[in-house]
This record gives sequence, C-alpha cells and structure tokens, in this order.
Amino acid sequence: MKINWFPGHMKKALSEMRLQLNKVDVVIYVLDARVPLSSINPSLNNLAAGKSILYVFNKIDLADEKRIAEIAPRFKGDNYDYIILNSTMSGAGNKIRQKLNALAQAKIDKYAKKGVKTTVRAMVVGVPNSGKSTLVNNLCGKAKAITGNKAGVTKSNQWLNIGGCVELCDTPGTLYPNLADQEVAKKLAFVGSIKDEVVDETELAGELIKAIKEKYGKELSLRYNGRDTLEGIAEVRGFKLSGGELDIDRAAYAVIDDFRKGRIGKITLD
Repeated sequence: MKINWFPGHMKKALSEMRLQLNKVDVVIYVLDARVPLSSINPSLNNLAAGKSILYVFNKIDLADEKRIAEIAPRFKGDNYDYIILNSTMSGAGNKIRQKLNALAQAKIDKYAKKGVKTTVRAMVVGVPNSGKSTLVNNLCGKAKAITGNKAGVTKSNQWLNIGGCVELCDTPGTLYPNLADQEVAKKLAFVGSIKDEVVDETELAGELIKAIKEKYGKELSLRYNGRDTLEGIAEVRGFKLSGGELDIDRAAYAVIDDFRKGRIGKITLD
C-alpha cells in the first residue's frame, strides 16, 4: 500500500503562508499527540525557521500521557516551547495565551518602553485533522474557524483578532509533496490526517492492528476479547455478510474508528 496525498489547496496554502510569515511573531505548531513525531511536516519546519515556535501536543485525551511526557521536553529551547493539552477543554486558550506572550516577551517589552501596547501575531500550522481550528475557536471563545473530524476542512488562511492584543492566522492542514517515509504516512493515515478515500481502509486497519499490538497489546486484547486480526475481530463482533461470510471491511472500519475515538485505549505511536 503506497500512501501519498498532496492536493492543490495544500500547495497554494504553503505559498500563502510564506507571504504571511513576515507579519508573524510566533508559530503555533499543532501536533497530534497520538503520532507527535509523525506530525512534523518538513515543509512547515522550513517555513517556521527563524521564528519563535510553540509546539502544541494536542488531543492528549486520546494519547499516552506517559509517552508524551518523555517526548515533549525535546521541544523546549531558547526560542521555542511546548504545551500539552486537549484543545476542546475549557481554559486551553488561556494556557496558549500565556505561552504566546512569554515567547513574544522581547517584542512586548520593546514596545512597552515606548508606552505602546503591541499586538502579538501568531500563525497556527500543522498537519490535517490535528485540531488546529478547534484550538483557534477555543482561543476566540467562540466558533470562528470551520472544524471537522476529517482531513482537509480548512482550505485557506484567515486572520482572526482574538482580543488581548493577539491576532491569529488559521491555516489549512498541510502535508508535503512526497511522503517518502511510508511508516510516517501510515501513522498519519491512522489518525485521519490523510483523506480516508485515498487509502485502502482494510489494508490500513491491518497495519494499525500491527502497530497497536507492538506497543499496546494488552489494550488491543481487552478491546477485542483476545483477537488481533481483522478476521478474528469480525468474528467476535458478529460482523457477517448475507451469506455468512465474515465482513472484513466492516471490521476494518470498526478498528480505525475505535482507535480514533480512544475506545482501544490511550495510545501514542510516535
């Protein structure tokens, strides 16, 4: 199974982001905590070079908190920092604001000496379906960005004034033209960062079972009564076609949906 997805709106979005970056003080880089390392987009890394960066480990409610606690400290340095959160929770926006102001403190202090309260401008970036727009809406205190539990919902950049002298540029989720590392591509497909329609769902579910079994075998076993194949899961769930044959496609959908909604357990696949 070869996975690659780079629709035209992503190429356009990257070009538009380059044009907007000269206005930006801090880049808010949203990572899916279920696949945080695979959520890093080399194209976005190049765009963000030279800017202060706030890495947001999002969807922590679905992820392995112990594993994230091991990974996250790598994302802290002189001009970059991280935060771990669930962007749907009340108060997440306030935590982001505090980190933003800290990373932009030099600019704030510079203007304060002149008696001016300056505006901090941030750009929100990340792979598709990482929760960027939900985070933006939390910061705004109301729905201003379009959200959806699938890849490719936000199609263009939009600047939003969220109050408190902070402006945000919400951007479309972007991948990169050639997903050469297919292990990374699979992990992105597991969490829905790659459009479901461009992958073979049955093959993807089989790969997902293998990945979960390697690190979270106990959780997998508990969810499916000791079964760890699509055939076994279809059997234990009673998924059958009209002739009595096992419905493997339905089992594949169930496994992917269970993983994405946290029913198998809190899982981080790096």
